[in-house]
This record gives sequence, structure tokens and C-alpha cells, in this order.
Amino acid sequence: MKSLIICALGSLFFGCHHQPKEASVPPAITNTQAADTMWKKEFEQLLPKLGHRNWILVVDKAFPLQSAPGIVTINTGEPMRPVLGELVRMLEKASHVKPVYYTDLELNSLSDDLCPGAEQARTEIFQALQDAQVNTILHEEVFSKIDTASKLFTTVVLKTESTIPYSSVFIELDCGYWSAAAEKALRTKMKSRPKR
Repeated sequence: MKSLIICALGSLFFGCHHQPKEASVPPAITNTQAADTMWKKEFEQLLPKLGHRNWILVVDKAFPLQSAPGIVTINTGEPMRPVLGELVRMLEKASHVKPVYYTDLELNSLSDDLCPGAEQARTEIFQALQDAQVNTILHEEVFSKIDTASKLFTTVVLKTESTIPYSSVFIELDCGYWSAAAEKALRTKMKSRPKR
């Protein structure tokens, strides 16, 4: 009887310490996968709150941390191309906003002899933007626009691992369901009606 109790206790003890098979353990999430998931989730929560006159910046690694209270910075931990590509897809699905894209005019003149990798980076940026109309303006002019807007409206900065200067993409959000032509027609109609 004594040996039966010892066997039962031994079986119970060793049975509780059984290690699961490796196949049943889910694969570990790498830092890259975690960063990929985290920035997307954070941005997906912000997107419904953004609207006309908000800005989204997809910037290179040296972009400075801004101190203005209206600026939200998210460190993606990813290269420029996948972040920009995912952002374009998210904005295409959003019915409430329409993106207006800007790139630095300096990017058009940047070459591999000045900055190795610049030509590939430029190609990847414009591939990610697909058929979108892209406005090019001087770097300082973009910052002037953003500075003015961020005093009243939130600007979201998606910081990437890009180390190519002037590779940032600046996105001004417009209303997705109201056009400039409709606004102009409304204003004209309002002028022609008698005031009450």
C-alpha cells in the first residue's frame, strides 16, 4: 500500500511538471513584428479622430522631436517604404479624409553620388504613392505650412528608420466627402441669395 501511494504521488508530481511540446508553443514575436503591430494599432486609433486640416508626416530618422503640444510622434521602427505603403492603404479606406501629398523639392535633385541609396529611396517613395498626385515644394515651405497648422490642429509624425535626407512625405488631410469645387459652388450660391 505504501509503495502504491509513493507511485501515485510521484506520478502526480512529475505529471504536473510536464513541459509542453515545442509545436504547441506559439512562435515568439520579434521586435520588428511588435513595432509593426504597435504603430499600426496606435495610428488606427488616431485616424478616425483626424480630419480636414490635420497633417500626417512620414519622416526620416533624424526628424527632430517636436515640442508643440499639437504634435503626436509615433516611432514606427520600420523603413520608409512599408510605413508609407501601409499609410496610403489606410487613407484610401478612410471615407472621411482625402490625402494631399507633398514631398521635398530637394528629393528630386538628390542622387547616389551625394547620398548613396537616394535614387532607390525616391523610386520607392513614388511607388508607394502609386497614382496619387504629389506636390513638390521646398523643405522650408512645407515646415512653414505645418508650423501654422499645428498651432490649431493635430499633426501626427510617423518616424521611420530612413537615413536619406529630404525623404519625408507630408500629408495634408482634406475632407473626403466635400470637394473644393462644391465649396466654391456653395459660396457662390450663398452670395446670390438675399440675406434674411
